[in-house]
Amino acid sequence: MKEDKLILAIESSCDETAAAVVRNGREVLSNVISSQIELHKLYGGVVPEIASRKHIEKINQVIEEAIKEAGVTLADVDAIGVTYGPGLVGALLVGVAEAKAIAYAAKKPLIGVHHIEGHISANYIENKELEPPFICLVVSGGHTHLVRVTDYGVYEILGRTRDDAAGEAFDKVARAIGLGYPGGPKIDKLAKEGDEKAISFPKAKVAESPYDFSFSGLKSAVLNYINSCQMKGENINKADIAASFQKAVIDVLVEHAMMAVKNFGNKKLAIAGGVASNSSLRAAMQKACAENGVTFYYPSPVLCTDNAAMIGTAAYYELLKGVTHGWDLNAVPNLKLGER
Repeated sequence: MKEDKLILAIESSCDETAAAVVRNGREVLSNVISSQIELHKLYGGVVPEIASRKHIEKINQVIEEAIKEAGVTLADVDAIGVTYGPGLVGALLVGVAEAKAIAYAAKKPLIGVHHIEGHISANYIENKELEPPFICLVVSGGHTHLVRVTDYGVYEILGRTRDDAAGEAFDKVARAIGLGYPGGPKIDKLAKEGDEKAISFPKAKVAESPYDFSFSGLKSAVLNYINSCQMKGENINKADIAASFQKAVIDVLVEHAMMAVKNFGNKKLAIAGGVASNSSLRAAMQKACAENGVTFYYPSPVLCTDNAAMIGTAAYYELLKGVTHGWDLNAVPNLKLGER
């Protein structure tokens, strides 16, 4: 058996069609992403049916490009990794069907990967020294999880959102103040022009579950503030709203992450997911970690958003443990972290 392990990975859980070739879990030979953002901007958010059709159009082309860019052939690949949940069911099915077809035809092992596990694993790519155990905060459009990573592929969920995910709240507030889709990057940019102390928005706490999150109340408070200003004929400062809202989200994320690090005596904290590319969140987390003697890890922005390199990394560690899937692998849109 050869020492190096090459994974061909496929990601199609939402609106990015992606393929990558990853060597030994940490070296990315190629990472090709075909984004649909410009298309979904027309509708103010991702339209599942359109996303699925675009995946079908792009997936073969993206995979061929990833293999070519990596300078390998399908024969060189040791396994096929693919996201099988959570995500949009139609979008997931495209990637899963493609991965099964390639694995069957090429006689390669098939490895289904949990999307959130992929996001967590993105931290291994650029932080070669990072190994479990550590605490990871996953913040994206569909998920907000505080996770204790006890080993590769072994997770303990400490807290999760009770309602809106952080990224979802960013998108809804961005829409309310007329910024459009995608909301996260637009709010991050506009907030730099505003006063984060201009408006006092609430920070929800879940009494019986100190690590859990809730952002729907904050979102409603922003909408109520805008409506109140409109009814009174008062000027609406969009930059101040963006900055104040963003601060309320970030304060809660940082507080919960620091609480977990202290309570579990772990001096390593990582962040992952699309919102992890937010510049203010990174700065606030960096500051809190420095003040508390915690080593802070984070992926580059391109590895925070959906990509296949992170799926290849997660699949590699599954392969080392001998975890593979059969031809009955199916898309599981509501797959929970830790489920197989």
